[in-house]
Amino acid sequence: MLTNHDLVQLTKFRRELHQYPELSGKEIKTAQKILYALKDMKPSKIIDKMGGHGLAAIFDSQEKGPTLLFRAELDALPIQEKNNIPWASNLPGVSHTCGHDGHMTMLLALGRIISRNPIKCGKVVLMFQPSEENGQGARAVVSDSRYKQIKPDLAFAIHIEPGRPFGYVSTRPGLINCASLGLKVTLNGKTAHAADPSDGISPSLAVAEFIQKISEFNNGDELSNNFRLTTVTHVQIGEQSFGISPGHASIFVTLRTSNDDILSQLDKDVRGLVSNISTQFKLTFDFEIFDHFAASINDKEAHDIA
Repeated sequence: MLTNHDLVQLTKFRRELHQYPELSGKEIKTAQKILYALKDMKPSKIIDKMGGHGLAAIFDSQEKGPTLLFRAELDALPIQEKNNIPWASNLPGVSHTCGHDGHMTMLLALGRIISRNPIKCGKVVLMFQPSEENGQGARAVVSDSRYKQIKPDLAFAIHIEPGRPFGYVSTRPGLINCASLGLKVTLNGKTAHAADPSDGISPSLAVAEFIQKISEFNNGDELSNNFRLTTVTHVQIGEQSFGISPGHASIFVTLRTSNDDILSQLDKDVRGLVSNISTQFKLTFDFEIFDHFAASINDKEAHDIA
């Protein structure tokens, strides 16, 4: 098990990770620190640069048995830290406010335990995944040709949740996190002088109608089979000016559903709404997708083991 000395070292390491966060796809130094820490545990094999800056430490018993994968995340968030602590983020506008520094350290703690108490059968893989926050890392890791060397039978991951009692674990089989994506809608018209708005094509009324109608797609609660939720998170119309009637607008919408198929359909429905409104108000439009996450479905066997 872990000693008090381990806890002191791991706490120091977590604070160092917290102090030097890196964004999705830029976790170079974080990965280097993890790699250095893993080598001390003498795993059977380390695969680095998986799906970007990801790392996988494989502990192989050389005996037949299941392969269990445990995952943590490398990346931080583009958020300014406000905590007044000695180990606060040194990078303006970037911080480990989602707790990934803690997740990485927990996985390293597991690595220490395994290195001192070798597994009797099968394999254990410690996976440090890049680019979790933007939804790209898991796909990149699984698409990496070297992932075939792992082929886990079961995969486990946890997330810290402040406010829960110490030692408390909350889980359930089935849906645990919704499928989601961020959709940026851009509406293009024509600017005009504010004194003669009829000379232009303003997207203002189109934006208002879109915001009103998109909520009609919402349905049910998170545990229902046909759950759908649309959330308008940001709107910008024109520029900050009193003299110009706007000619463009952007709308940020988050779509959430109970499964991937419903998310795909909701995406099509929202795009159809944009198309119809744009035609009505003589606008052109564009779409961009961000932060696309597949639904997280807890396997019952893995849930029961946990």
